[in-house]
Amino acid sequence: MFLDQTYLFTPGPTPIPNRVNAAMAQPMIGHRSPDFSELIEDVATRLKPIFGTKHPVYALTSSGTSALEAAVVNTVAEGEHAVVIVAGSFGDRLATIAENYGVNVHRLNIEWGKSCSPDELEDFLKNLSGIPVKAVFATFNETSTGVLNPVGALGETVKRLTDALFIVDGVSCIGGVPVDMEADHIDLLVTSSQKALMLPPGLAFVAFSDDGLKAIKSCPAKRFYLDLNRYVKAYNEQKSTPFTPAVSLIAGAREVCAMIEEEGWENVISRHNLLKDMIRAGIRELGLPLLTSDKDASPTVTAVQPDSVAAPDIQKALKADFSITIAGGQKKLKGKIFRIGHMGYCTPFDVLKVLSALELTLVKFGQEPRLGTAVRKAEEVWIQHV
Repeated sequence: MFLDQTYLFTPGPTPIPNRVNAAMAQPMIGHRSPDFSELIEDVATRLKPIFGTKHPVYALTSSGTSALEAAVVNTVAEGEHAVVIVAGSFGDRLATIAENYGVNVHRLNIEWGKSCSPDELEDFLKNLSGIPVKAVFATFNETSTGVLNPVGALGETVKRLTDALFIVDGVSCIGGVPVDMEADHIDLLVTSSQKALMLPPGLAFVAFSDDGLKAIKSCPAKRFYLDLNRYVKAYNEQKSTPFTPAVSLIAGAREVCAMIEEEGWENVISRHNLLKDMIRAGIRELGLPLLTSDKDASPTVTAVQPDSVAAPDIQKALKADFSITIAGGQKKLKGKIFRIGHMGYCTPFDVLKVLSALELTLVKFGQEPRLGTAVRKAEEVWIQHV
């Protein structure tokens, strides 16, 4: 066994293409130079279709959580009211961030493993009638459960019933799912680099609507590094960033944009849906229960809830025997599920690899051999797209 051959199937970080690594290894340029101005403008422009926006996409040198914090602190002040849809660990994190800033948070709690329906949100908002809700926060793709929320329908509900901003955490799906900020009524959309965008951790990206920009400019909340006004001003006036950026990562982001353009954006979306369908078909063939329904399933991460072998044991065996790294459960799902990431630099062949390893691993734990069955089922899905 060549132990240096490792395989990463977590929902972040994700594998990095060789050509992106090569782009990040180029000689350093000054972050206040014309070269960097050209670089940041190129990236901010080429990310537009991925975010479904007509405005530049701004880069922050920080984690995805910082982007969530920026989404809060730039739009909702202490004492104001916000609704947060909590359908998993990251919805909970978003609510906690807002609570820590003194926001009056109204949590719409959804069963973990299910999406939030527009009807549930409508009923919740109607029950808050008379309360001046400043913003509604939603998680586009709940990483902890493998659920994709119907963001467009939720945004329509928000705008029909309230004057609130609609703010979306797109950390684990932007770069792998279609989005149209205007049609989906999104005022602020954030993501990070280490998921579907095929980069190392260290960058966060933010896009906003005209109304979102107005809210950012008028929000009285105190902030400094995460003050998005600074990023807008630096970009508009100097094609730069207000603070020292991760230059190499941004160079990598330009190469990611090139790869997406070469594949074609619609093909990128189709590939992620194919990976989802393949992994779910294979998992079902192995008799392993899936946490989510097909309707709610994420194109970028799949959660599995085994009932005969402990999820952490499967996770450990895949790592020890095949150098395959998958993710476990979080918070109330810790020890109960394992999660397979299939986003960004991931192909149908990669899905066959992890399914083959799962077939062998289940035999190791005394399960009836189903060798080749999951792979065959996934291939049957794939052949329909070839």
